[in-house]
Amino acid sequence: MKEKKIFITGLTGRLILGLAVFVAAVTAGSIIVGVRTYRNSIYRHYNEIGYQIAKSVELLFDSDELEEWGELTYKFNTTGEGAEEIAEVTSSERFRELEQTLLNLRTGMDVNDIFVGVINLGELSEFTMEGIMDGSWAPIYYIMDTYPMEEQRFSLGDRSPITPDYIEGAGISYASGIPYDGYFVNEGNYGYNITAVYPIVKNGKTIAFVGVETPMRTLESDLNRYIFIVLVIVCIISVILFILTAIILVNALIKPIKLISHEAAYFVENENEVSQELKKVRNRDEIQVLAESVLAMEIGINEYIANLTKITAEKERIGAELNVATQIQADMLPRIFPAFPERTEFDLYASMSPAKEVGGDFYDFFLIDDDHIGLVMADVSGKGVPAALFMVIAKTLIKNRAQMGGSPAEVLAYANDQLGEGNEAELFVTVWFAIIQISTGKGFAANAGHEHPAIRRKDGRFELVKYRHSPAVATLPGIKFKEHEFKLNPGDSLYVYTDGVTEATRADDVLFGIDRMLEALNKNPDADPKTMLDNVRSDIDLFVGEAPQFDDITMLGFKYLGSGKE
Repeated sequence: MKEKKIFITGLTGRLILGLAVFVAAVTAGSIIVGVRTYRNSIYRHYNEIGYQIAKSVELLFDSDELEEWGELTYKFNTTGEGAEEIAEVTSSERFRELEQTLLNLRTGMDVNDIFVGVINLGELSEFTMEGIMDGSWAPIYYIMDTYPMEEQRFSLGDRSPITPDYIEGAGISYASGIPYDGYFVNEGNYGYNITAVYPIVKNGKTIAFVGVETPMRTLESDLNRYIFIVLVIVCIISVILFILTAIILVNALIKPIKLISHEAAYFVENENEVSQELKKVRNRDEIQVLAESVLAMEIGINEYIANLTKITAEKERIGAELNVATQIQADMLPRIFPAFPERTEFDLYASMSPAKEVGGDFYDFFLIDDDHIGLVMADVSGKGVPAALFMVIAKTLIKNRAQMGGSPAEVLAYANDQLGEGNEAELFVTVWFAIIQISTGKGFAANAGHEHPAIRRKDGRFELVKYRHSPAVATLPGIKFKEHEFKLNPGDSLYVYTDGVTEATRADDVLFGIDRMLEALNKNPDADPKTMLDNVRSDIDLFVGEAPQFDDITMLGFKYLGSGKE
């Protein structure tokens, strides 16, 4: 087999592509996780620096004066009163000394800003983004500020809009009295900055907070250098793992699977020639089991094909013989109609449709003498060839014995004794046999376990004629069969059948039944025998639909026209 050049759509290409995607995803995930971890570590480091500075600031203030200054800025911002007091405080030597100390601390500690303020917690419920954007709302009240640009520095009583995250974090710290561990990172005039919020608490109440804005000048360069190093290391490791994994998987998985695929195609293209290459797969895993199974399957397919060829030839031979048997059985039944064209006293028609190639049902009619006709309807137990062979014997015995003379009961008694000898298969046959005097219409019938016949009187409707049956033929030796006498008048019709008519079954397991049979007969009760049988068969086919035929369907119709002598 010429191997096709396939990459992306082949198993190897898909495996490599999948590994590449997996490695890329792992690499990207590792870098993202590493960068976030590194960034959080830097944030915490700078925040700790801010907390330490804030603690130093707390020691500079007297809590009483700080609380007083906080209440003063509350008063000024809520009532507008206290401007003189604020001016007096900010011009005092104590305030200026503290302010200068904070300025020196800011410079000495290399931070961007140190400021002290208070928060009106009641105003937090009024927080809206629109208020922040237009400058109409700011809950931060400044006490002291050390911003490097003096013209932008806040003083006692001033208030200023702050970013939403900062407001939220400062509010949490102010309300709880615990340093807020969130990272307020922003990029301003001095690059990346991080602000620590440290509350000043007196008697369990927050009276002010210290904010320390620490620059992170090395964050960006350190972070970029870290990303580069991590990226290089992870990529090198990922490439090495990718190559090793691909080699292992290709040798342990792809090559054996491709070998199995190649050998399966070789088996198909070389007329089921079995190659022994599959025995080379020794993975000691499911792939080896698969290779062994494919090899066993190829051997089994060849054996199956050999057996199938033999069975097919045998089946064809049997089929041909069954076709011959079907033809022989059909030829044994009278099929030429009108059967007695020179006789005008009666008209008859019969049909038999086997469920298999050959059947066990049979009908017969024959002239015993110039004034008597015999009618036979029978059904052998079982199906197929055994029933057909038994049917041939039964038909021959009944006809030969009837033509020797005797009543229907005597004929069936003779057939019963003959068929019972050596009947190891225990087959039997139900028979309705009648002898009718053509000149008068008088008849005698014996019913050996068969279906009740239907009779229609002139200008009437078909009805079943029920009387006591005798046992079926070939069941018990020495049986005495009962006879039933009847009389047909000109215009009367007789209909006999096998159980294949009434037991024709629909797909939902509903039977055709006696009532539907009589209904079909009475659609045209005065019809000739052929039309009579066609009507019944048409209704059966319509009723059964696509359901398969399970039993032979055999029917015989007889219409007595009269001889003028009756």
